[in-house]
Formats: sequence, C-alpha cells, structure tokens
Amino acid sequence: MKVLFIGGTGNISTASSHLALEMGFDLYLLNRGTRKVEIPGAKSLVADHSDLASVKQAVQGYEWDVVVNWIAFTEEDVQRDFELFHGKTKQYIFISTASAYQKPGGHPLITESTPLYNPYWQYSRDKIACEDFLMRKYREEGFPITIVRPSHTYDTVIPVPLCGWNDFTIIDRIRKGKEVIIHGDGTSLWTVTHSVDFAKGFNGLLGHRQAIGHSFHITSDEIMNWNQIFEQVAEAAGAPLKAVHIASDFIARYDEHSYGGLLGDKAQSVIFDNSKIKRFVPGFTATIKFSEGIKRTIRWFEEEPERMQMDPAKGQLVDRILGAYKSL
Repeated sequence: MKVLFIGGTGNISTASSHLALEMGFDLYLLNRGTRKVEIPGAKSLVADHSDLASVKQAVQGYEWDVVVNWIAFTEEDVQRDFELFHGKTKQYIFISTASAYQKPGGHPLITESTPLYNPYWQYSRDKIACEDFLMRKYREEGFPITIVRPSHTYDTVIPVPLCGWNDFTIIDRIRKGKEVIIHGDGTSLWTVTHSVDFAKGFNGLLGHRQAIGHSFHITSDEIMNWNQIFEQVAEAAGAPLKAVHIASDFIARYDEHSYGGLLGDKAQSVIFDNSKIKRFVPGFTATIKFSEGIKRTIRWFEEEPERMQMDPAKGQLVDRILGAYKSL
C-alpha cells in the first residue's frame, strides 16, 4: 500500500511513520526536510506544503492509496489538498483535534457525535472549519476523507500547561525547587496519550475503506486529574512538586494562549469513549501509562543536551502570575 504522510516526523506522527514501515507500507514523507528525525526506510519528497506549486511538482505522477496531512491547520490548507489529491488517492486522512469538541458537553462522555464547538480557541475553530470543508467535499464530490482527532498526545514534548511542551522549562523549574502552577484545584479529569499508543489505533485506519466518511478520536483510557499528572511529572523529574493552584480564568488574564488552551480545553473534565476506534481497529488498546511515558520523554530530552532548552519567557510568565496571585 502506497502511503503519503505530509509531515510525518513530528511529536505525534513519528511513531506512526515507524509503525507504517513495520507494517510493510510503502511510505513517502513530504516535508521541508528541516527536522533532524531519521525514518529509515521511508522515501522522501521535499517541498513546503504551503507552496502549492512546490507540492504539485513533488507529487507529480504519483497516485496514493492513502494521503495523511499531519500539518494542516486552516481551511486554506485542506482546500489546497483537495486540489492536489482529488482523484489521486483512495483515502485522505485529516488530523483534526479533540479540542474541537464542546466542553463541557451535554453528556459526561465525549463521543465522535459530541458537537464541535469552541468559542475560546481559534486553533480549534480553524480545525472545525477544515472538517466542515472536507465533509462537504465528501458529500458533494465523493472525496474519500477520514477525520482523526488526537487529544494531548505526547512523546517528544512535556504535556503540561504554561511551562511545558517543546522545551525543558518545567523540568528545570521543578528540579530547582521553584513553584509551578496547576490550573484550578487540580481535580478536573484529563487524558494524555503516548504517540506510540496513538499510532496503534491510527495506523489501523490506513487503507480502511469502511472508515471513509467517519471521524475518530484515539486516546488512552487512563483517566487522571491534573494533580496526578503534575505529581507524576515531578516524580519522573526526580524532585518534589511545589504546586500553587490558581483559577484558570485568572491565568488567562496574563496569558493569551491559556485563554483558549485552558478555558476552551484543559480546564474542563474530559472522558473519552474510545469504543468507535476499537470497533474499527479490533485489538486497539493504549498500554503506556503516563507514569512510564513521561519518564521516556524526559530521557529523550536528556539523551542530547541541546534538546534541554529553557524558555525564559515561560518562567517569567509563571513568576508574574504567581506574584499577581499572591498580592491579592
């Protein structure tokens, strides 16, 4: 099966690239070739996805069983993909986001039929617009789409708000005995998913004809509250946690990103019903507990010291919020 990943070397997608090759797929990666990630066995197509002429040239003469776009974020991106791949692929998979779901919803369990609505976060609204465009093209022109909505998936990132993600700031802060902020009282429920687990469910959808026209979220079934998540990060870092609990709306006054990322997503309790992906991909189950996965992530950072970058602006933001909160 000939598969094209647009992207394929990122935090979520790298594990799926490796698994696709293990499964015997003929995998092509289209990207700018700037990330230092090796995917032995994958064929490389070098182009900037935002440059339509560049991508047209790179994919000229190819037809695909599956095209996956890991890096489409706006309706313009998927409109470009429709122009490129309509009639040239048997399945097009769009990577959306579970932050598009309405939170809190009318039911405690989130399913694929939960309404898509996020008035707080433009990122989520853009993904919803992408889904709307693609569903319209599926209904009107038979464009063979499948929509996948990851939620807070990690491997080479540290999945906590404010001081986490691509840098090592939160771990450095914990190890130096500095205070860290947990939004709210830390008891809202959340799920984080290792990309290796995500790949097990996702790759089962590649070439799955019955999945065309459907949407799926793929997450772990491990449910934790944010206090537990931060405690396990600190345990993996090897230092005590000095947590200060601050209301999400107070944090959002000082951090524009937190307005969407917290109020429109992580401040809400979330429980995902994964029965649909398990029906379509029998045997799928997430097996990497967060307590183990976060240790793997920290080891990955420490394997190459240049990965252990600090972001002074993040630390300054936390200190500014802490100072404002304590002065009340």
